[in-house]
Amino acid sequence: MKILFHCVYFPPEVGGLESHVYYLARALVSRGHEVAVVTSRSLPRLPKEEDMEGIRVVRTWFPSRNPLGWTVHALGSLPRTVALARWADLIHAQAFPSVVPGVVGRRVSGAPLVATFHTSHFLVRARKRIWRPVLGALVRAADHVLAASQEIASVAEALAPGTRVEALANGVETSVFRRVEPSLPKSSVPRIIVPRRLFPKNGVEFLVRAMPHILSEEPVQAVLIGDGPERRRLETLAAELGVEAHVSFLGKRPHADMPGLLSSGDLAVIPSLMEATSVAALEAMACQLPVVASRVGGLPEIVDETVGRLFEPGDPKALARAVVLLVREGDLAAMGARARERVVDRWSNDRLAIRHLEVYTKLLGRGGSGP
Repeated sequence: MKILFHCVYFPPEVGGLESHVYYLARALVSRGHEVAVVTSRSLPRLPKEEDMEGIRVVRTWFPSRNPLGWTVHALGSLPRTVALARWADLIHAQAFPSVVPGVVGRRVSGAPLVATFHTSHFLVRARKRIWRPVLGALVRAADHVLAASQEIASVAEALAPGTRVEALANGVETSVFRRVEPSLPKSSVPRIIVPRRLFPKNGVEFLVRAMPHILSEEPVQAVLIGDGPERRRLETLAAELGVEAHVSFLGKRPHADMPGLLSSGDLAVIPSLMEATSVAALEAMACQLPVVASRVGGLPEIVDETVGRLFEPGDPKALARAVVLLVREGDLAAMGARARERVVDRWSNDRLAIRHLEVYTKLLGRGGSGP
């Protein structure tokens, strides 16, 4: 089977969507299928085209990291998308900016179109009146619609009444994300790993604000892995709260470094204000870390008291209580082992690839002339 993905961002970009698309493509290639990805030149000096572990990656112009930039990129990618659509048996649009190129590709090639709606960007825009008819049209446009969480699926179905949207959580490459040799020096106190880019929606501010409350009860060290526009403000906040010695900002790290960094921790915190199904949380669980997560989006679908704790989003004291309770009363090693078992059983990349191939095969069997 020849499969064409369209996705605005792709590795070496770091993020949940990027990880999801890369590992899914890799799994499909390992099963003997051909995969091409049309994406953007979103980072300096990226090649226009390369082979990445058997995945053909084609990058086109990218003007800016915002909805206008995504739209311009999608339109500018049409010539390459159309050319590859003629080669492909099936087209898969990964996130809403990719649906229009996918529709055009289907029109010229007849290949069926799958669309997956990921990330809080979709949820944020679905709340705005001006975006609702646009997103509804994009949801209706595909032959089969997937969503990264039940919340996103429900919102998508409300935008496009009569359209069935299948909730299918993102997966983790469990052969890569597993307990490995720690890459950070051993800590004398419990180490909290916070694998979050420093953007407001990821709620890292509330972890920093929770640190004085945690430290008044238990000695811990927090390690923040990720960068973004909030970094300077969060460093200043940590200093103002007197916790700068207990909060380390590692900045952006390559995705390949994450198993070793996660394996250096005792638990992970995902303090998001909005979330689909958090790939970062699943990767932490696959590396045998219990997870303390905000009760938002798809996080309650993967975290419960057998593998971690939930707290109300945006509440530093609630976050602190959850961490302290876990450190004091939880058997972190046993919870981490259960967390990995759960990911392997429910959210492995193998499971994800199998379900995608079932969808693709069904669509190819009935043709893809449109919904």
